[in-house]
Amino acid sequence: MSNHSQTITPSTSTPLTGAALKAALVGTWELISYKVEEEESGALIDAMGDHPRGRVIFTQDDWVAFNLEGTGRTPAKTDDDRARLMQTLVAYIGRYHIEDNQWITQVETAWAPEWVGTQQRRTVTVDGNTADVITPWRLMPNWGGGQMSRSIIRFHRAG
Repeated sequence: MSNHSQTITPSTSTPLTGAALKAALVGTWELISYKVEEEESGALIDAMGDHPRGRVIFTQDDWVAFNLEGTGRTPAKTDDDRARLMQTLVAYIGRYHIEDNQWITQVETAWAPEWVGTQQRRTVTVDGNTADVITPWRLMPNWGGGQMSRSIIRFHRAG
């Protein structure tokens, strides 16, 4: 993971909300970048590397499926390898609904068992074919060393 001394620039466009946000989200989105901001230090970390891959799919009937992977993942040969792979994975599926400029997922399956049965809230700004997502501050199971952080994620509509 590499540190970046970037600042987070809030979007200047008017955020979509409610039914307009849902209509803009429905479809398949490709992961472009996944950064983590540490609350205490303000440091931005490329948690998934410089060429992450993954998709998020929103359906019209209120399902969302996430599978996001870090750069350079290779098949595991040992249990230690498998454990390291978990540090560059975020995956979950659940029912979602929209509140204002956020989508909230009721997680039904997840890469991290502690997320099953939880609600995951994400603030999202859609601007054309780009979606910028920010999570609330929280402890992540696969990075952060027990420190509060939030994810800052960019997607592009898959074509």
